[in-house]
Amino acid sequence: QVHLVESGGGLVQPGGSLRLSCTTSDLTWSIYDLGWYRQAPGKERELVAGITSIGVTNYTDSVKGRFTISRDNAKTTVYLQMNSLKPEDTAVYYCNAVFEWKTRRFDYWGQGTQVTVSS
Repeated sequence: QVHLVESGGGLVQPGGSLRLSCTTSDLTWSIYDLGWYRQAPGKERELVAGITSIGVTNYTDSVKGRFTISRDNAKTTVYLQMNSLKPEDTAVYYCNAVFEWKTRRFDYWGQGTQVTVSS
C-alpha cells in the first residue's frame, strides 16, 4: 500500500503564503510525474500544478505567477509554494504521483490537506 502524506495546509489571510509538502517512503519517487490538484466545495477536482520526472512544470492559468511546484527526489518530497493567496484558492489540495510504463499505469493520491483563504 502506497501512502502519500500531505502537510502544510491551514487558514491564511488573502495575500498570504503557504507551502504544501507531500512525501512518501513507498515509491521510486524520481520516475513519477507529480502533481497538486484541488477540489473546492461543489466543484470538480482540478489540476493546479504538475512537474514531470525530468522537471518540466505546468500550471493552471489561475495560479501562474503565484504558485511554484518543485520536487526533491532525495527527500521523496514535492512542494507547492503558494503566494498571494486569494479566497478562490480555498479548497482541499491533493498530491498525486503517476507512472506509466507500457500498458500499466500507477496512480497514487494523498488524503488531502485543507487550505482556507479568508480574512
